[in-house]
Amino acid sequence: MTAELPLQYSCLSLLLFKATICAMQGFFRYYLSLYRPVIQALNQLLHPYDLSHSLWQVMFYLHEHKQASLVEISAYYGIEKPGITRRVQRLEELGYLTSAPGNDRREKSIALTAEGQRIYSECRQQITALEQRVTAGIATEQLEQTVTVFQQLLGNIK
Repeated sequence: MTAELPLQYSCLSLLLFKATICAMQGFFRYYLSLYRPVIQALNQLLHPYDLSHSLWQVMFYLHEHKQASLVEISAYYGIEKPGITRRVQRLEELGYLTSAPGNDRREKSIALTAEGQRIYSECRQQITALEQRVTAGIATEQLEQTVTVFQQLLGNIK
């Protein structure tokens, strides 16, 4: 035999459930409202170097990994290989990347050039300043918790 909740408790449960659903809808709304301005700010910062956020992703990956194949970069960002190929071609035109045949002759190994390293360092300093400006007044513990939540969300979505 299951006990029925008094009507006032079932209404309260329903209100809490609705509040939880609204909070989640609000979460995605707030996330999306933050994402676009951040990308726009990055693009403005990178524009003097003929870069964009999408090109920066490739440079960032190569800075972290020293060299990589198109397949590795594509897999890391979840972007189809043709999209990465176009980005790499543009970065090569700018003189920021170099490519060489990889272990498999069908694949290229790409790396930042000395100029690419220099541009990366300049942009990285500016991006760090942007990050500090955007997160000003937010406690380190809150930022760390936010990173943890984003990592969990990423794990859940994959």
